[in-house]
Amino acid sequence: MLHRPRRLRTSKSIRSLVSETNLNINDLIYPLFMVTGENVKEEIASLPGCYHYSVDRVGEELAELVELGIKAVLIFGIPESRDQIGSRAWAEDGIVQKAVREIKSSHPEIIIITDICLCAYTDHGHCGLIKEGRVDNDSTLELLTRIAISHARAGADILAPSDMMDGRIRAIRNGLEKEGFTEKAIMSYSAKYASGFYGPFRDAAHSAPGFGDRSGYQMDFANSREALKEVKLDIEEGADMVMVKPALSYLDIIRQVKDNTNVPVTAYSVSGEYSMIKNAARAGLCDEERIMIEVITSIKRAGADLIITYFAKDIARLILNGVL
Repeated sequence: MLHRPRRLRTSKSIRSLVSETNLNINDLIYPLFMVTGENVKEEIASLPGCYHYSVDRVGEELAELVELGIKAVLIFGIPESRDQIGSRAWAEDGIVQKAVREIKSSHPEIIIITDICLCAYTDHGHCGLIKEGRVDNDSTLELLTRIAISHARAGADILAPSDMMDGRIRAIRNGLEKEGFTEKAIMSYSAKYASGFYGPFRDAAHSAPGFGDRSGYQMDFANSREALKEVKLDIEEGADMVMVKPALSYLDIIRQVKDNTNVPVTAYSVSGEYSMIKNAARAGLCDEERIMIEVITSIKRAGADLIITYFAKDIARLILNGVL
């Protein structure tokens, strides 16, 4: 018998009919950058098409997300001041806490995920407390727990620790339980690599480390078995969902995590992945829409149940218009 796989590629309709991987609007999570002040909507130079929003202006972005059918946002806060311990991160009147309360009031249907970390709030830019020139793991856990509880109290639905401190999921889960937040979910940045793809985000969040780097606590990009260990530990400690970050250079990790867990797997298509496509398209080197679709589809094909991406609105529009 003559095999001709091309028979199922002869038209767009047939290719669509037999497509093994399909993007859905429910797959998408959109990042939001919140800043202090009033009437702020400023494009982020390193992330074309993305903006810093003050609380009073975020409503217009939320309305667009609701119209597109995007159900979840991941909130990052840029505080008005920083100190050695990052105290604005758990302040009741902190920028994330204000944003969460506003979104819950105006758009209660939106699922709010909040980033739990110290890097944007400390004057040294690291994700934990500094002792003797190094990030001290155990003393950082109490502060991360304070942040998580403050976000839960403000109304966040899902807490997403991104710091990569050992034992932080157990500490946060215990803290939430003690405060009565038994139904708050944790989406752990379980396999977060020390990557060069974070540059535009660090510019947007003003969170670059003031000295050294984060390789002492974020994962070595050469390792894969270690990722499975991190994921296993986080689930054992109480994580409801796990994450691989970045996505594009870590598709093999996404696949391994998917095959070895039974919880939802999130992939974060990070700022560098987004900006590379944007800048290449602006230089006339690629078709932005085509590359965007290819990249985001590859992340889902690798096994991601949910995808955090700055392209979320663009993907949603294509789905609504029948292109995807």
